[in-house]
Amino acid sequence: MAHDLVCWKCGASLAALTLPLRRLDECPACRAELHACRLCVEYDTRVAKHCREPTAEEVRAKDRANFCDHFKPRAGAYQAPDRAAIDAARAALDKLFGA
Repeated sequence: MAHDLVCWKCGASLAALTLPLRRLDECPACRAELHACRLCVEYDTRVAKHCREPTAEEVRAKDRANFCDHFKPRAGAYQAPDRAAIDAARAALDKLFGA
């Protein structure tokens, strides 16, 4: 079971799913595709093609299901949005263009 896995998109628990994840498994809460780069241990935005696996073929849609043989789900894939930055940007736009 995937006890410590959470959805990369909404943070919902994936404990009810069994491993290995199938290519078309979806998050029970938001229906995001799970066999995607965003949930993989090799996903890293700091490296080329956002993947640390040098032999992996490039996947352009990092949030869509793919056929990558190197896929391994990682715990902690969910990154909560930076609400302070979003609110600051919205305030700056409101100031510029009016509310």
